[in-house]
Amino acid sequence: MSNENNQGYVYILTNPSFREDWVKIGKSSRPVDVRSKELDNTAVPLPFEIYATLKTAKYDKVEKQIHKQIDRLTDLRIRQNREFFNIAPSVALDIMRDIADLLEDAELAVYVDGKPVVSGSKEEDKKIKAANDESNRKKAKPAFKFHMVGLKVGDTIIFDALNLPVKVASDDKIEYEGRLWSLSAFAAEFLPESMQNTSGAYQGPKYFSYEGKTMWQMRLESEKE
Repeated sequence: MSNENNQGYVYILTNPSFREDWVKIGKSSRPVDVRSKELDNTAVPLPFEIYATLKTAKYDKVEKQIHKQIDRLTDLRIRQNREFFNIAPSVALDIMRDIADLLEDAELAVYVDGKPVVSGSKEEDKKIKAANDESNRKKAKPAFKFHMVGLKVGDTIIFDALNLPVKVASDDKIEYEGRLWSLSAFAAEFLPESMQNTSGAYQGPKYFSYEGKTMWQMRLESEKE
């Protein structure tokens, strides 16, 4: 078996600004939280989130094998020669688990609340995911209102996907071409196809900005104050 110092990581990353069935699957010789921070740049509206990692000395081969397994399903790469795939993270995790079961030194971790939980089987994966879903449900925020971020009726915000200005019409509605919309309904209607998700449900505040900050960012900042 290879020396532990030669071990590295294969990772599954998600991003709140991507479609729900888009993931990035790559490798790193360093801890994945370091790599995910490196990927956080101006080209991506929100930071990457670690979904799962597999630690092994064979991380280079494992990454290639996972990519190959996904490519066999169908043409799921978002761009050829890139690490982005149009696949649900849970499916990517199943493939990672199947490969991990064949390795003596594999240590697979599924992330809950940003922290790794070491998993030993597919059944444990399911329990961890259920705990993660429950945690996310409990953390659900009250519905977004414009007063939360200091905006009022008549203010102009930008629908970022189309760089489109719209007017605040009430505490939770915008006006566009004489019609009132919630932020989430507007995003579902007007998002370009490449940014749409399979569920058709959207967190509207992530898609609109004011003076360069999304409603989501402004809300987080106001809640910290």
